[in-house]
Amino acid sequence: MFVGDLIYLLLTTSHKHLTNIMLGRWLVLTILPCLAIFLFFFFFNLHMNSPLMVVSNNAITLKNPPRRQAQFSLLIGILTRPDAYDRRHFLRLIYGIQSSPIADIDIKFVFCNLTKDDQRVLIALEILRFDDIIILNCTENMNSGKTYTYFSSLPRILSHSYDYVMKADDDVFLRLVPLAASLDPLPRIDLYYGFVIPCNSLNPFVEYMSGMGFILSWDLVEWIAESSIPANDTHGPEDKLVGKWLKMGKKAKNRFSNKPAMYDYPGTNGRCSHELIADTVAVHRLKRWDQWLAALKFFNVTKGLEPSKLYNI
Repeated sequence: MFVGDLIYLLLTTSHKHLTNIMLGRWLVLTILPCLAIFLFFFFFNLHMNSPLMVVSNNAITLKNPPRRQAQFSLLIGILTRPDAYDRRHFLRLIYGIQSSPIADIDIKFVFCNLTKDDQRVLIALEILRFDDIIILNCTENMNSGKTYTYFSSLPRILSHSYDYVMKADDDVFLRLVPLAASLDPLPRIDLYYGFVIPCNSLNPFVEYMSGMGFILSWDLVEWIAESSIPANDTHGPEDKLVGKWLKMGKKAKNRFSNKPAMYDYPGTNGRCSHELIADTVAVHRLKRWDQWLAALKFFNVTKGLEPSKLYNI
């Protein structure tokens, strides 16, 4: 029996039977809402499965597209001294406003064991605030094994590896975007990258990379940590020693000297110096504040500063 027939019979039942009338009213009030709900879902489902229902791929427009995934990782270790507080804070400003969309770059300040009570307090505060310091188990030095201790310690003390590791001086200005762009197409293994010495050479296989800032792939860092070649030859000009180790070990078949993008500040070091250029990756020998200021102005590092009522610059 159809629902409509049932409702009709209930409505036309003899008035003598009040009970039946009340029952009919109850059934009408109960069945009609259920029927309405049933019909709603029936036609809704039919519409959603209709071939005429077209879903557009352009229905949602992303205002901010996803950031490109980093292609590689780089650790930059800036070798400095514990007492160089002002220099570290300044460099944090310089590198804190830089990043590269194609590289995960970590920057750490590297020095040897602390020797003073004030260092232990102040540097502990720096670690708590910035977490960007590596303290090596060595005595502070320039050419008596600090660079060896730096590279050889990393596989043991780091929680994870990097594709590349850089050693840099604290008087060099690194521009992270062009640095990352220059590394992106290069091999991830057996790589030795930097500014080849002698200054007038363009052949990265002739001598060694300048200590201003050179990069090793992670496999070479592990080799330094394990090989007896560098372990038995740690005293002398640190950048020259690294080149010597790699030559003796028949390592670093992939070499790249980034000239003229890496150089010494104009007028500071003969043939290793030239004028500031737009494609710069690294400027070395920034010993004075006026030199730093000239470099920062040339590269317009504050161009991202937004106008504000809070300051008038």
